[in-house]
Amino acid sequence: MTAANADTAHRTFVSYIDKSREYYEASGYDRPYRWAHHNDVPFARLDRPLAESTVAVVTTSFIFNPATDDGDDGGLMVRADKEVYAAPSSPTPERMFTMDLSWDKGATHTDDVGSFLPLDALGRAAEAGRIGAVAPRYFGVPTQYSQRRSGLDAEVIAGWCRDDGVDAVVLVPL
Repeated sequence: MTAANADTAHRTFVSYIDKSREYYEASGYDRPYRWAHHNDVPFARLDRPLAESTVAVVTTSFIFNPATDDGDDGGLMVRADKEVYAAPSSPTPERMFTMDLSWDKGATHTDDVGSFLPLDALGRAAEAGRIGAVAPRYFGVPTQYSQRRSGLDAEVIAGWCRDDGVDAVVLVPL
């Protein structure tokens, strides 16, 4: 099918905004989901060149706990202990807990930690002089559907970043 004869009467993608709105309505919520927006983008230019900056990673994956995370429950595993956390950037974890996050488990996997927790890649960038350093810790945040909770978690992570002298953050949601 070419662009000229494509069916433009129907969507060829999933509209997450529409799906979220429909989910909230079907679940009986009084108000539809309100998407976060910022009239003034909350980003800032770096104070120093990237080659002199300390870079941290924030992920939505969690530290793997073999005592609780290795069960075979058909991929429906959910952890109740998911709180914002900080963990050492070195060594890079061999495995992370991702089973309760939304990714196409039939088409892909999360066995390659480097694909969503790029600590080794950042280490190579530091060795090559493209960044100043990898932060001593990386940070994890649960996927929340609450703007209030997300804001509180962001404040905690911002404080940890200040403590670690972080200049830039790579956000890697899964």
